[in-house]
Amino acid sequence: MSFIELVLMAVSLAMDAFAVSICNGLAMKKVTVKKACTFGIYFGVFQALMPALGYALGVQFAELIEAFDHWIAMILLTFIGAKMLQASFSNDAAQPIDEPELSPRTMLPLAVATSIDALAMGVTLAVIGVDIVPAVSLIGLVTLLLSAGGVYIGHRFGLRFKSKAELAGGVMLILIGLKILLEHLGVLG
Repeated sequence: MSFIELVLMAVSLAMDAFAVSICNGLAMKKVTVKKACTFGIYFGVFQALMPALGYALGVQFAELIEAFDHWIAMILLTFIGAKMLQASFSNDAAQPIDEPELSPRTMLPLAVATSIDALAMGVTLAVIGVDIVPAVSLIGLVTLLLSAGGVYIGHRFGLRFKSKAELAGGVMLILIGLKILLEHLGVLG
């Protein structure tokens, strides 16, 4: 996986956290650096931990699935991407929310919920043999930056970008999955 593909994957995975950050920024009466960083740190850390966990699980089974790993990668990426596409067309996001509470009781479930897809991505990274340390570092950093920025964007512009972010992320993941499959089948060099 090239660096550009890794960046696109990191951005794609960060779209759920970015969208949640936008929604929470919309509900904030006043945005501070501390509030934005709280979202960035929670989401960034969990977005890095989940693929690391998925990778550890994937490595255990890599030898068993080597013959069809490219299909698994394509199916997982397509599934994650399709979920994001479906969410981008959902009307649930337009509902107003209350001023967000930044306690661990509130932030941990949000961080876990937005990073579940990254667990499956970690399995995919193991299957295709990506070096996990730079990958999870980049995923965590991109998510941190986009989530912190999303709080500000949400506060400033509202829900206008949420569905577009999820749509773009879903399309990117599906295209990366298709590319992996086509490379392993010898269609792409």
